[in-house]
Amino acid sequence: MKIRVMKFGGTSVQTKEARHTAALKVISAKEQGFAPVVVVSAIGRKGEPYATDTLIGLLKEIDPAVDPDPRELDLLMGCGEILSSVVFAHTLKTLGQPAISLRGGQAGIRTDGRYGNARILGIHPVGILEALKRGLIPVVCGFQGVWVDGGLPGAELTTLGRGGSDTTASGLGAALHADRVDIFTDVDGVKTADPTLVGSAPTLRKVTYDEVAEIAHLGAKVVHPRAAEIAMRFRIPLWVKNTFSEDEGTEIVQREGFPGRRVTGVTHSGKLVYIQASLSTVRQEDRVDLAARVYETLAKHSINLYMINLSPDSIGFAVQRSQYPDVLDLFDGLVVPIGKNAIYVLQAGLKPTQGAASQMELLKALGDPVAVPFDVTEGCTMVSLVGHDYMQQPGVFYDVLLKLHEAQIPVLQTSDSDFSLSCLIPESELNKAVRLLHDGFGLATAV
Repeated sequence: MKIRVMKFGGTSVQTKEARHTAALKVISAKEQGFAPVVVVSAIGRKGEPYATDTLIGLLKEIDPAVDPDPRELDLLMGCGEILSSVVFAHTLKTLGQPAISLRGGQAGIRTDGRYGNARILGIHPVGILEALKRGLIPVVCGFQGVWVDGGLPGAELTTLGRGGSDTTASGLGAALHADRVDIFTDVDGVKTADPTLVGSAPTLRKVTYDEVAEIAHLGAKVVHPRAAEIAMRFRIPLWVKNTFSEDEGTEIVQREGFPGRRVTGVTHSGKLVYIQASLSTVRQEDRVDLAARVYETLAKHSINLYMINLSPDSIGFAVQRSQYPDVLDLFDGLVVPIGKNAIYVLQAGLKPTQGAASQMELLKALGDPVAVPFDVTEGCTMVSLVGHDYMQQPGVFYDVLLKLHEAQIPVLQTSDSDFSLSCLIPESELNKAVRLLHDGFGLATAV
């Protein structure tokens, strides 16, 4: 049996017409000899009645000061995909195709118990295989699985975090030994840049798993990085295609099958805030421990970090602007005891806030607390150049910085990896920087 997993995002199932178009793609795959397994996201995007963000809003608008229970929130969010799968399965039936909708648990997806951002522990797709044997097209709820908690009756619904439907599709592709996984969206494939910033950005016909995972980690929304990583690990052919066109899309391939040095694209993150703490007031022997405590605290509270900078004299990192209030609550006035006789208090800015000053005053009874100030730079974003082995060539870093300098775009911080080079810049310069790097590195003619 040749299995083809086909995932359709929110815009692909948003309207009756869109669902009809997507359903015809599924029927076409069946006519080509594949056994289709469909994965669907919730219907529409923010503002639409059944979109995930709309469902979240139902709870938060009751009392914004009271955070919803993570378990209850997952149970509510899972309804979006359940509704979508039933509607899509019925759409297939009206076109003469027998179909069945399956929740994540019914599809055999088992996760850990981390509500809101669960990880898949295993997939036992007995229900999907049984449906295929009966000649049915399984339509699986993306973004969800189940966790078995010994203290609660039955299995608990969990969600896989943003982009989790992509992860569902790749996971099912691996578990079913699928011939391919197609991620259908509203663009023709992986572009060399965000088409809203560079309207002429071409579609890349082939991209490596490493590159697409890097692009996703650095801000592009085309494929979730976990989905690319799963497909790479299990060597599943992965495609990104447009529901609403016949464009061939982008094929995501193994690195060894696509040699050569080149630039893949320019991507960018969302709105960032950069935080830098001076360690000049911290004793030399305490600096490593203090930095470790800071990063451990951030990890415990699931704060995503960008542009991490660690030096003997300071630590720095950027966070999404939406998470900055949480970071400020965590750090302003945070007491960090080290050893038996050192007490440090983090404070926002050189002048202590009321909270930090109160902590310092109270701690004097225990010793001599030392203030550790951190500076905050708001209104930032990150622009990144992604390349398949290209970053290893001498002079690339200089080239990027020179182009930005000549365009009078300030660079506040840099970071790099084997596949990318990133610059933290003022948010006001984002459009200019993306177009500049896109044109400067010849991406207008990339294929």
